[in-house]
Amino acid sequence: MNQDLKELIEISRFYGADKDFVIAGGGNTSFKDGNTLWVKASGEPLAQLTEEGLVALDRFKLQEIARNNYSEDPAEREDQVKKDLHKSVIDQSRNKRPSVETSLHEMIRYRFVVHLHPTLINGILCSHNAKNLTNQLFGDKVLFVQYTDPGYTLFKKLEKEIIDYRGKSGNDPQIIFLENHGVFVGADTTDEIKQIYGGICSTIEKQIPKIAGIEPLPFNPLMNKVLPGLRMLLTAEKPKVVRYRHNTLISKYYASQQEYHKISLPLTPDIIVYCKTRFLYIDQSSTAERILDSIKTQLPRFRTEFGYTPKVIVIKDMGVFAVDESYNAAESVLDVYEDLVMISHYALQCGGVKFLTPQQVDFIDHWEVENYRRKIAKPAGSENKIAGKIAVVTGGAQGFGAGITEALYRMNLNVVVADINAESGLAFAEKLNMEKSSGRVLFVKTDVSDPASVRELITATVSHFGGLDIFVSNAGVLRAGSLDEMEPDVFSKTTQINYNGYYYCTKYASEVMKLQNQERPDYFSDIVQINSKSGLRGSNKNFAYAGAKFGGIGLTQSFAMELAPFRIKVNSICPGNFYEGPLWSDPQNGLFVQYLKTSKVPGAKTIDDVKKYYEDQVPMKRGCRLEDVMKALLYIVDQEYETGQAVPVTGGQVMLS
Repeated sequence: MNQDLKELIEISRFYGADKDFVIAGGGNTSFKDGNTLWVKASGEPLAQLTEEGLVALDRFKLQEIARNNYSEDPAEREDQVKKDLHKSVIDQSRNKRPSVETSLHEMIRYRFVVHLHPTLINGILCSHNAKNLTNQLFGDKVLFVQYTDPGYTLFKKLEKEIIDYRGKSGNDPQIIFLENHGVFVGADTTDEIKQIYGGICSTIEKQIPKIAGIEPLPFNPLMNKVLPGLRMLLTAEKPKVVRYRHNTLISKYYASQQEYHKISLPLTPDIIVYCKTRFLYIDQSSTAERILDSIKTQLPRFRTEFGYTPKVIVIKDMGVFAVDESYNAAESVLDVYEDLVMISHYALQCGGVKFLTPQQVDFIDHWEVENYRRKIAKPAGSENKIAGKIAVVTGGAQGFGAGITEALYRMNLNVVVADINAESGLAFAEKLNMEKSSGRVLFVKTDVSDPASVRELITATVSHFGGLDIFVSNAGVLRAGSLDEMEPDVFSKTTQINYNGYYYCTKYASEVMKLQNQERPDYFSDIVQINSKSGLRGSNKNFAYAGAKFGGIGLTQSFAMELAPFRIKVNSICPGNFYEGPLWSDPQNGLFVQYLKTSKVPGAKTIDDVKKYYEDQVPMKRGCRLEDVMKALLYIVDQEYETGQAVPVTGGQVMLS
């Protein structure tokens, strides 16, 4: 990679990582030499841009677009331009689509061009006084272009404006302000680009100081009773994720219809792409019932009038809630809408907010380019039947639990790791979140033997994701010992975790699942206990564990009957021995060590003797593995007819009669 492309990538990442300049992967950058223009590919976020995310185009072919004649029909014309733009791509085998703004980058003669949507700058550009203010602050050093539909129309408009500017000044403008859009800055070095952007921002700050002191406001516990129902009301086929944002700036604009009107319509094309064109405002917020009743009343009217389900809901005294197919998508919606709030706040100080007109909104909403952006923004793996669902795995930071967590996350689920070990849990969640998935992992420190801790786990799950679909009660402890050896307090603690903990988890998880069923009676949820073969057959000198697991199956059958009317399936999976995991193989406290010390295996003199003894009892001659348990778990979740079952996964060691 040559030095110029390194600098292009560096400046792209520099601005892409700063939400003051770029929201939700927007913005565009380019570099050109005598023959070639490199531009960020459509859909590639600036913050993570690499050389792979650039498209190289032949400048001579690109320049033909300016000379060609195209259809008068807007849709046909845009398709023709798109095809000519594609013809300019040097390596078409990479299947990378250049930004629709590529022709604008070519027209600006500077080597580097950086196009951003800075919040502060857009505060002026989305105001009624945009033209006068930019002229007052920057004079003829800049080119101001009134709002024009993006694509070829904007290109031709800007072409004329730049030619006129060249005629007056002899140079290309280094700063081009686009009303209700953003800013282009051109220069021959990236250092100069940074200096220019810094100068623009410092000049504007003297006119409208940057918003300071935005403080987060707490999540209202009332929403724990609202979000599961809200999520179901907004879910069609695939489950959705609900994210929220609440701070002192947002609170200024949700207090009344009059205040909300100031943040009620789109200001820029990006807002339409991510948030759609209209948002839902709820001013009834005294109780959970009133909020839900108001939503249920307004939703049908909203869908009838606008033809879609809202992505943004503003609830008085509660904050802004975003609904989308994945955690990251919902976060992007929140980022873009919060940016709208900030831009509106600035614009109100500059002569008032200038929203896009209905005609301008309609063009963008139906523009093929923006539909393409929506398409590539869809989460990977969304074709997976359970992708997007919300799961909790207790004991999820180690052993079987960690394996289940990882497998679900890689299937694009949102997973809450509930574990008593905070250090391991936090590190595990951080590691998984760095991997590619449309899901998200959240760690919540949880002691399943403490009902208050389990209740907090469920609250955190709902406030973070909006609901709960699959609860895997996996946390457990095994303490082997004979009647002579086991002390009452060890027996009690083992039972408290393995038996009582399952009850606490089901009690609080089912509360959320019932709320979801109340708003969508056809929706299935699952509670799955990871039991053991010891829950199907007694275990010598292991009565504390086996007794709790036997009791767990009794709970499963009883819970299943009680919760079936709410379409909550409750089942147990009874794995055979997981010899490869730390429960068995830990060199200090593993069961192989414990069983050797307690002489549970007659004649065994080594750990290998103990292991062989147990493997020989399995017809399939091996221990249970994670993939065996996952197949059972996915079957349980997928099927809709069985509940109250104890599914053996033992390699034939335990056979049901």
